[in-house]
Amino acid sequence: MSTDEQSIRNLVNTWHTATAAGDVEAVLKLMTEDVVFLVAGQPPMKGRSTFEAGLRALLASHRIESICEIQEIEVSGTLAYYWSVLKVQITSKAGGKPVVRTGSAMSILRKQAHGSWAVVRDANLLALAQ
Repeated sequence: MSTDEQSIRNLVNTWHTATAAGDVEAVLKLMTEDVVFLVAGQPPMKGRSTFEAGLRALLASHRIESICEIQEIEVSGTLAYYWSVLKVQITSKAGGKPVVRTGSAMSILRKQAHGSWAVVRDANLLALAQ
């Protein structure tokens, strides 16, 4: 496994661990300022600040736990992508049945000037688990 591939795997692990811990600042460090998230049926979520507002609002009333199984990573120069299968469970802090979504996702990353990787585009096809 290349150093770049290991760095990307570490980024993915940090993303899921930080989200579960409610550490928004740690998650924000893993994306570029101009990041774009694509979700089926929703308009594109453009920019880190838009993502931050949504994540903070959700974490104020819910817990998020996720499992990510990376299927493929490809690195070419300063760009890379990874394809994964995700399972995300969102549980209200007030109680109740959790909402579980599963499906595939694809993220594009750019190598930053200091050598770390950051998400620039992300598309997910998560649907309610049956």
